[in-house]
Amino acid sequence: QEQKVLPQASQSEHLQAFRQFLSSRRYSANTIKTYTEALSVFMRFIANKPPAQWSLPDILRFNNEYILKNGHSVSYQNQMVNAIKLFLKVTENRLIKVEEIHRPRAEHRLPNVLSKEEVKVILQAHSNIKHKTMLSLIYACGLRCGELLSLTPQSVDSRRSLLIIKQAKGNKDRVAPLSQKIIELLRDYYTACKPVQYLFEGQKAGTPYDARSLQQVLKQALAKANIQKPATLHWLRHSYATHLLEADTNLRYIQEILGHRNPKTTQIYTHVSNDSLRNIHSPFDNL
Repeated sequence: QEQKVLPQASQSEHLQAFRQFLSSRRYSANTIKTYTEALSVFMRFIANKPPAQWSLPDILRFNNEYILKNGHSVSYQNQMVNAIKLFLKVTENRLIKVEEIHRPRAEHRLPNVLSKEEVKVILQAHSNIKHKTMLSLIYACGLRCGELLSLTPQSVDSRRSLLIIKQAKGNKDRVAPLSQKIIELLRDYYTACKPVQYLFEGQKAGTPYDARSLQQVLKQALAKANIQKPATLHWLRHSYATHLLEADTNLRYIQEILGHRNPKTTQIYTHVSNDSLRNIHSPFDNL
């Protein structure tokens, strides 16, 4: 006999079991949060059925009546479907045919890039040395926000001029080159702030700096620099990659520094490189 409603307690148990699985497989904290929240949304939508009775038509209906109807992005849709797929695989030992779920064409958006002049005024906007160093290091090494906030004082190898980034996206370690200029800034910061456990700590010693506070640091810098663009921290990473490419850095090296698994991800920066575009001569000039 079909169970009409999945009890709230059962939902919590399933979510907790899924969260523990993801944690045991060393998924990142962000992925665990994203996947469990996605699963929770689907459970609320399909509340009349327990997981053992979930079917592909249920997921198709969720896709059409919730995701597409509410205008959610392709990435949101992929996260939802991937979370449900993984949950069924590990808890119910069954697979769903993802290819049968109607998906819109993938969005192909160019990365947002700031000019070197814009980056310079943003990084010089703050007089607070911690704020200045955090933004500078994101740009100087092409870091993601989470990677910056996970750094420890031991991550900086000044003798070899390297930044060691542990367990980044995809549980992948990598290194990024440190210029002498950023090493000097890091030394000044270390002397002034004396971090203990994390390179950039919050108000309480031993705790990492808050990601939302870091976004505010950038927002304040944009206001001080009088830059109207809706720049995010990730724009600094995109700008770093593009500026490296414009300096004739090998694309393979950029891929390694950024921690991209697929070289196609790195190749997108060739589409926004000013130098590459400048080398193309318009036929208009020859008329």
